[in-house]
Amino acid sequence: MTLTERLSLYLQLTRMNKPIGILLLLWPTLWGVWIAADGKPAWHIVLIFTLGTVLMRSAGCVINDFADQHIDLHVERTRQRPITSGRIGSAESLWLAGFLALAAFMLILPLNTLTKLLSIPAVFLAASYPYTKRFFVIPQAYLGIAFGFGIPMAFAAQLGSIPPVAWLLLAANLFWAIAYDTEYAMVDRDCDTRLGIHSSALFFGKYDVAAVMCCYAATLLLLAIAGLMTGMGIAYFAGLIVAEGITLHHYHLIKHRQREACFQAFLHNNWFGLAIFSGIALDYLLR
Repeated sequence: MTLTERLSLYLQLTRMNKPIGILLLLWPTLWGVWIAADGKPAWHIVLIFTLGTVLMRSAGCVINDFADQHIDLHVERTRQRPITSGRIGSAESLWLAGFLALAAFMLILPLNTLTKLLSIPAVFLAASYPYTKRFFVIPQAYLGIAFGFGIPMAFAAQLGSIPPVAWLLLAANLFWAIAYDTEYAMVDRDCDTRLGIHSSALFFGKYDVAAVMCCYAATLLLLAIAGLMTGMGIAYFAGLIVAEGITLHHYHLIKHRQREACFQAFLHNNWFGLAIFSGIALDYLLR
């Protein structure tokens, strides 16, 4: 195997060729970075948390494929993933995941002790999430904590502490993750049932669409409370209104539970996260 071919496999394994997962992890992290810094984060902080997001998301994807290699073998669209197909060995994949996690840790070495301590549960959450679908009925809730843990780390890095609003933002991200990953799980419902894997789409059953919309509503409510706690202005709440409009679009996409439409709704969540971040950044810019 040539170096180019191996690098191509690494690209597939880390999902860097499919950036939606990185963006869904990045937006809530940037919410925390901007709010913790009152809209004026140091650019080295922005760079550290952006690169750290990319590295940890990539490491998480490698662990996910390692954990699911025997499951992926029975699903047509995942059968040719690098580990499942045997083109990348299990040991090699673990070395790659370890290298990515170590690189992410190296990024936070200039930061304070609290941030370094928080990196321990962050790595644990990222590494353990792929296994939760075997015994948690709503593994998407665990994903929400894992994907949102950059929020308390962003506050810790800039304030040296974690105020209540950070945990409120993390809770908002938890509900958002349940919403968008349920949309994704609606695509794989039949496969998950056949393989005995838990998902929120199976747990909610015929109430899946209603549950998604309730989770979006909870996300926006918690973000509104966070905005009031931090004295945000009209631009911030305008961003929430735009995000609400996006959720209504998602309702029209998923209400008939068609696979392709549900997947499009999942991908469209990038704009939800961007709308909220734009509201945050613009609100601080206008002050």
